[in-house]
Amino acid sequence: MQMVPATVFANIAANGSGSPVFDHAYELRNPMAKAEKANHIMVINDVPELVDVLRQVLEDANYRVTVDTFSDFDLEVMFANIVKVKPDALVLDLIMGGEMIGWQLLQRIKLDRTQSKLPIVLCTAAARQIGEIGAHLRTMNVAVILKPFDIDALLDAVAQSLVGGPKMGLSIAEPS
Repeated sequence: MQMVPATVFANIAANGSGSPVFDHAYELRNPMAKAEKANHIMVINDVPELVDVLRQVLEDANYRVTVDTFSDFDLEVMFANIVKVKPDALVLDLIMGGEMIGWQLLQRIKLDRTQSKLPIVLCTAAARQIGEIGAHLRTMNVAVILKPFDIDALLDAVAQSLVGGPKMGLSIAEPS
């Protein structure tokens, strides 16, 4: 199993947030991605260094990736961007900027008729909050990966979400 090194999380915590990063040039750098119709994963997290790690892991697994650091915390702008990008799945942090913004965005997505079926994988360190909302996450068929995460567990959760999600609703991959 490959783990994301704890130093990555320490460096991320020490750095702070940056401005939004959108990867609209992915197809230009990787022309085969579009031809192969690789699944398109959108990553939303407020920590640019973690976004870079997630992008690399997912691209190495042959996914097409769009990322956003969600630095302005505007839910409607972010929701509109998700609708515009049309990802096949979303990897989302639960807490951004110290608030449960990811939870609010997840609820906004699930309440929208056109986006409610979008597969979502929460990648978060917020174990206590996950415990509090776990029953609701089960009903929404959302997978959860707790940080620090195992790369294989993340990739398994993304792959499962693309084929209908975890069989029992909530799948929580505990840190090793």
